Amino acid sequence: MSHSERLDDLTLEEKASLTSGADFWTTKAVDRVGIPSVMLTDGPHGVRKQREGGDHLGLADSVPTTCFPPAVALGSSWDRELVRRVGVALGEEARAEKVGVLLGPGINIKRSPLCGRNFEYFSEDPLVSGVMGSALVGGIQSQGVGASLKHFAANNQETDRLRVSADVDERPLREIYLRAFQRVVTEQQPWTVMCSYNRINGVYASENPWLLTTVLRDEWGFGGLVVSDWGAVNDRVAGVAAGLDLEMPSSGGRTDAELVAAVGDGRLDEAHVTTSARRAVELVDRIVAGADPDATYDVDAHHALAREAAGRSIVLLRNEGEALPLDASGSGAIAVVGEFARTPRFQGAGSSLINPTRLDNALDEIRAVAGERVTFAPGFALAGAPDGTSTDADTLRDEAVTVATGADVVLLFLGLPAEEESEGFDRSHIELPAEQTALLEAVLDVNRNVVVVLSNGGVVRTSGWQDRVPAIVEGWLLGQAGGGAVADVLFGAVNPSGRLTETVPVRLEDSPSHLTFPGEFGHVRYGEDIFVGYRGFDAKGTEVAFPFGHGLSYTTFSYGAVEAAEHKGGIRVSVAVTNTGSRDGREVVQVYTGLPGSAVTRAIRSLSAFTVVEIAAGETETVTLDIVHDDLAYFHPQVGQWTVEGGEYVVEVGASSRDIRGSATIGLAGDDLRVPLGTDSTVQEWLDHPRGGQLLQSAIDSAPGSVMSSMLSDPETVKMLGSMPLERIASFPGSPLDADGLDSLVASANS
Repeated sequence: MSHSERLDDLTLEEKASLTSGADFWTTKAVDRVGIPSVMLTDGPHGVRKQREGGDHLGLADSVPTTCFPPAVALGSSWDRELVRRVGVALGEEARAEKVGVLLGPGINIKRSPLCGRNFEYFSEDPLVSGVMGSALVGGIQSQGVGASLKHFAANNQETDRLRVSADVDERPLREIYLRAFQRVVTEQQPWTVMCSYNRINGVYASENPWLLTTVLRDEWGFGGLVVSDWGAVNDRVAGVAAGLDLEMPSSGGRTDAELVAAVGDGRLDEAHVTTSARRAVELVDRIVAGADPDATYDVDAHHALAREAAGRSIVLLRNEGEALPLDASGSGAIAVVGEFARTPRFQGAGSSLINPTRLDNALDEIRAVAGERVTFAPGFALAGAPDGTSTDADTLRDEAVTVATGADVVLLFLGLPAEEESEGFDRSHIELPAEQTALLEAVLDVNRNVVVVLSNGGVVRTSGWQDRVPAIVEGWLLGQAGGGAVADVLFGAVNPSGRLTETVPVRLEDSPSHLTFPGEFGHVRYGEDIFVGYRGFDAKGTEVAFPFGHGLSYTTFSYGAVEAAEHKGGIRVSVAVTNTGSRDGREVVQVYTGLPGSAVTRAIRSLSAFTVVEIAAGETETVTLDIVHDDLAYFHPQVGQWTVEGGEYVVEVGASSRDIRGSATIGLAGDDLRVPLGTDSTVQEWLDHPRGGQLLQSAIDSAPGSVMSSMLSDPETVKMLGSMPLERIASFPGSPLDADGLDSLVASANS
């Protein structure tokens, strides 16, 4: 008998106990009927399991596990198969550590470059976020370990995150902020979904029935368990009624008693408690079925995978004059400058902090390739640097200038210190630290051949200096093997194929969310609507430092003619891509769609499909991508459904949102959408309606002596009256319509 079959044997108190934690990381057991406790623990780019006897959060003392590249880097690979392989490895490590659910991935949208937790998220685009999230969940759960999709939903900032209300209209909420969650839920059925701390349009996510039941379960068919973010429960009784199944961490039994009391006095139907308890026990059954007490994993193989993933995640932003790759067998002097080369920043701070099994640094890996040609100067101070390192900025800068002078190339490692970005707070700017920009200027004064290597979890401003250096390597936060991956790319052992999943603005002020982030007085208004990230930059034609989707290679690719044809209600796109350079390489082919003249507000182009293709030097591959029907749909808030609008779609294929290599146009019939008419619908809405326009004209024509008939036949008059609700027209003296007639007209139009 499974544990879930024993549910009828449980008392109300026992069922209530199953819906909250026993401590920080485990659920409660019910020994009387043999239901065991199971463990959930932090991810998402490694297994952060508290060591026995460690601090209660495990932040300072977790067991060693592989630190894979965080989502900010992994997303830049655009490689769903690679991400799935990382998920499989995470699942193996979680199972070996007796962990039942790994808390991740985070797929929240990067609404603003200032969000302190952007390093845990994949993209500013819901398609990239959804595809990458789905791949990671699929990999984790293939190992008999559950994933926890988070943070559901509209958790796009850290400022006031436990209380702030994300005030967002339904269309952008559905199309931008929920769409990635929808994809992962419908494709992978994660074992758990984690609700976020914040409120959405005034209602806490943890007690939001529309979010947790109507959308997640009724519309998307989610069959798993909803767990709270740690400390996200505001009202446990309201939460259980809304669809929250498991409160974490433990309340010491206090909120369990609240549930029992609420059932006793009639405020809560016991059926809600029973349902949540059943989901908790079903999760236990899954975890027990997937457990393997003898499970182990190959530490070295996982480190190698972490290095491969990091190498594919690096984005080559600029490479003038083929400054890179460096010649591994050459004789030129290489100056490595910047403490990040020796003391790597490889992950973000907060709940995702992993204690790595080992840690590579770029300086050692560069020396392993280039040997005695390499000299080093820290250039600036970092917390955690080796003992004895000077902290005087002038001294460090002078030492760096000495090392850079006369070198054939300077590898300058710059980035954000850990204290500038973390879970729990947002950034106030996107600048590099002042001492680092001063170092850059000083080095450029003595050597123009500077390759900048960045280490950062959120974007930094590069305008002002990006055109003065021949090469820029965006290294993000690359996990424990990132040092080796950076060396692999610098010396050409890996041909870079990473692409940006977020726009790098010229100025922070250019960001679409700038004027409304992070809000005030407990509210943040998502005033940019659907125009998040590149959608907003492109709509305004705003200059950017580096566009969404951008990234260079050590080879070049050309694109042939784009072919588009209707396929199963969507669009099948084909294009021949040729590697026109001398190196084998990987290209990220991106397909964007737009609908000029749309009846609704739309982005100029939206990413609709993508793939990574490996092409040998001189070879051509025909790439075929399918844009499914649902990915062409927009959400119609009046009707409350997704719909594909008919029209002539422009299909663009390119290497970034601003590097379009070819396009095609295809007509789609669209869905049959009928917007219900009402007495408050405007004259123009009635005239545009296929049935309503005819009925309105007939009603007016049938009224003797009506002047409205001639009015509706005059385009200029219709233009003037078109925005008036029909009920207002009916109230005019001499109108052929009255209240009863209007009601009859509405009923006929909508029948």
